[in-house]
Order: sequence, then structure tokens, then C-alpha cells
Amino acid sequence: MKKRLNKKKKTINIIVYFTLRILVIISLIIQALGGNWNNVFLCILTLLLFTIPTFFDKKLNISLPTTLEVIVYLFIYSAAMLGEIQNFYNADLHWDTLLHTLNGFIAAAVGFSLIDILNHNDNFHINMSPAFASLVAFTFSMSIGIMWEFCEFAADRYLLKDMQKDSIVSRVSSIKLNKEGTNEPIIIENIDRTIIYSDKETKVTIIENGYLELGLIDTMKDLFVNFIGALVFSFIGYLYVINRDKYHFVENFIMKKKPKLE
Repeated sequence: MKKRLNKKKKTINIIVYFTLRILVIISLIIQALGGNWNNVFLCILTLLLFTIPTFFDKKLNISLPTTLEVIVYLFIYSAAMLGEIQNFYNADLHWDTLLHTLNGFIAAAVGFSLIDILNHNDNFHINMSPAFASLVAFTFSMSIGIMWEFCEFAADRYLLKDMQKDSIVSRVSSIKLNKEGTNEPIIIENIDRTIIYSDKETKVTIIENGYLELGLIDTMKDLFVNFIGALVFSFIGYLYVINRDKYHFVENFIMKKKPKLE
């Protein structure tokens, strides 16, 4: 019965993998015919990212459970293809939030898996407590989230992208507006219009109903939902360590070291 279930899961995994690859290849051809070379590069990058589970399996001798592997494939496809190329990030304001929450969960699962593998490795004379293992998983996930925000900032700052999505706010508080030069912030509320003027290019942009905030709110929101995803998995990971039989469903998200062939 268990062998049949594992075979069924593996079949689902293969179907998802090849279906998503075919969709990416179709999108790559369409984008190439339209001359959208940035999107072509994104499609190629997506195909490369799909090889991550294979890399873990072949190079690191670590197997991903089917559930986690499918989630990774769907996450990559949702972020790159649906989010960027299909513009889900702008069409659905919750899309980015959902993916960052899932990222926190997955990254915590990966961090927890690495600790669990070390705990069961005879070559390492360590045995981390459940609480410490969960803490490491949590901090690992948050570190990944922070590093990604660094990447988004670098892309915005040096490549003039807008990965840290701007927001329109109607209130600002800044010491830069204090003409006396003291450390007392000046608060401006109920901003109904902002005018951005470029003398060099003689362009005028009018922003209605507020002020253009350059990505800080988006960054903090992303880190907060990453925090939630990491916290959720760290908690269930803790429960799993103290009672593996009762919370065995967590094994669907935990990588395992493949047994050595005799």
C-alpha cells in the first residue's frame, strides 16, 4: 500500500514537472517571437531553477519529498512566469504577499532539514535540541528573505528596476523637511497631490491622492510575511522533533539524506 502511494506521488511529481517545463518553453518561444528578450532570459532562468531538486538529489545525495518538490516547482513558476511575465504582481496585490509567505515556509523547511540531517549523521557528534533546531530553521529562513530584499534593492538601485514596488501614501514624516535643521520630524498629512519635475528632461509627473513612497512599505511587508511563514514551519518542525509519530505529516516538507548503497 505504501509503495503504491509513493509511486502515485512520484507520478504526480513527474506530471507537474514536465507540464510546467512545457508551459515555460511555450512562453519562451512566444516571448522570443515578440522580441521580449528580458522575458526570454527569465524563461531560461526558470528552466535552470527547475533543476534545483535534481541538483540536491544527484550532487548532494539529498532527496526531496514529493510534496516539497511540487511546491518548489509551483513556487518558481508562480514567481517568474505568472508574477513577472503574466504581470500577476500588479494584477493581484496579494500575489507577492502569498509568494513571500510561502518562501518563508519553504526556506524554514530547508533550514530545518539540514539540521535534521546533521542530527542523524554519524560523522557529526552533535544533537541539537528541538527548540534550537527550530530557531536555526527560523533564522535561516529570515536570512534568505533578507538576502532577497538586498537583491531587489540592488536591482532597483543599479538597474533601475522596480522590484521593491512603490506605494502611494497620504502622510509623510521627515526631518529632511525641517528647515531649522533639528532632529524634529515634520509631519505632512492629507497629501492630495505630488508633482515630480525633471528639469533635464523637461518632464512633469503628477501623482494624485498622495506621495510616491519608494519601496520601504513593500520591503517591510515582504519581511513580515516571510517571518510568518518561517514561524509557522519552525513551530510545526518543533512539534515534529518531539513527537515524530504524531506529526509525521511534516515529513512531506523535510529533505532526507539518501541511504548509501552497499
